[in-house]
Amino acid sequence: MSDAIATFPPDAPLARAAGTQGGTDGEMTTATQRAGIAAARTGSGGVAQRLRDYVTLTKPRIISLLLVTTVAPMLIALGRMPSWSSVMWTMLGGYLMAGGANAINMFIDRDIDAHMPRTKLRPIPSGRMSPAHVLAFGITLGAAAFAVFALFVNLLSGVLAMSGLLYYVFIYTRWLKRTSPQNIVVGGAAGAFPPLVGWAAATGQISLTAVYMFLIVFFWTPPHFWALALVKQKDYGRVGIPMAPNVWGERETMKQMLLYTLILIPITLGPVTYGGLGAVYGVSAAVLGAWFLRDVVRVMRAADFVRPAWTLYRNSLLYLALLFAAMAVDGLVSRGEPSPGVVFVRSSPVAVTLPGERP
Repeated sequence: MSDAIATFPPDAPLARAAGTQGGTDGEMTTATQRAGIAAARTGSGGVAQRLRDYVTLTKPRIISLLLVTTVAPMLIALGRMPSWSSVMWTMLGGYLMAGGANAINMFIDRDIDAHMPRTKLRPIPSGRMSPAHVLAFGITLGAAAFAVFALFVNLLSGVLAMSGLLYYVFIYTRWLKRTSPQNIVVGGAAGAFPPLVGWAAATGQISLTAVYMFLIVFFWTPPHFWALALVKQKDYGRVGIPMAPNVWGERETMKQMLLYTLILIPITLGPVTYGGLGAVYGVSAAVLGAWFLRDVVRVMRAADFVRPAWTLYRNSLLYLALLFAAMAVDGLVSRGEPSPGVVFVRSSPVAVTLPGERP
């Protein structure tokens, strides 16, 4: 996934430092870019700025969505609220693992980040942190995350979380991102690991419902990210990244976005067919799917697709969050035990409770 987006009024001198020109590109900036502009205003020294840079390396706004897709499956798998200790350790491990992956990503992409307006103010290209320091930070976070999962949750969740980090770093960032327009399709699977991690954390196993959640995020990723790629295709072209619009062209990319959306919507309804999720979720998924499809069609029909594509990108983040929130609500209000479907992998949970908490 890409950086979460925020809109702010362009400051002319700082916009020039960020490589923005005002207008569409100047207003459509990332949270990371805003952090870099803040550093330019206040200077790169000091403990406060160093802490802000550490947080920037982890891409916290992206992780917030990943944590939603981690915690919701825990609730669904159990049919009730999991223990607070289980949620706490899983969220901590998930944040550390995703943050480590994002930091290592910034280390690997430091050469191209220096030439893209939305990334040139990140800690490495701006000179606020050395590449070796960022790499060590990312590896440390990943190792700490695995220890948290293995010691306080269960080994299966730790293996799955580490698999997500390795997939993101080596399959997507190191290999596919710079070599194939299928980078988002295949490499985007890295962002689909959190539901597996959450389900495994709660149950010590991987079932059919968890696999459906993986597939939902997997098929959601291409139309989500290609919407951003349509808007930022000049940036990607400048650094030689073969994103779909740069290789296939804009119209073909839009057709592929529609295709993946049409595959995604039936998959979101799959768990309802065998009782993995109930009617509350089913209705919500159908309505949200129609909303998502409408935004994709608007991009295809627009004479100037930039604004609709930007709207689709932002709305797609909300779509996924609301979809998993609907799963969580359904898990709380549905009567009876949910049907997990076929169980593929089993592991033994680690029983850890907070003082005064019942296991």
